[in-house]
Amino acid sequence: MNVLNDIAIPSLILLSIGLILGLALGIADKFFKVAVDTRVETIINLLPGINCGACGYPGCAGLAHAIIESKGRLKDCPPLKSDGENAIRAFLSTAQGPHGETLDVNKI
Repeated sequence: MNVLNDIAIPSLILLSIGLILGLALGIADKFFKVAVDTRVETIINLLPGINCGACGYPGCAGLAHAIIESKGRLKDCPPLKSDGENAIRAFLSTAQGPHGETLDVNKI
């Protein structure tokens, strides 16, 4: 009886708390999920990667986010060559965002 009071009951309480918190985290994951736009990572890889800031954005990642948000243009990147620009335009002409949207490549 002493073992039951000293070990089993606290262990069951901790197990119950763990199960409840795990279930709550699982539910929260479903409701608070943030849709990540994977196009940004691809654009970062297609940009020169110099991170010079000449485009007016904080590095290539900043420009890639601005392009996806239709705020930045490829012409803003002086080191970007025409073949890189064409590769990004070709990618964005078919790539869809997390909600199925596409970009007008003539505006970037």
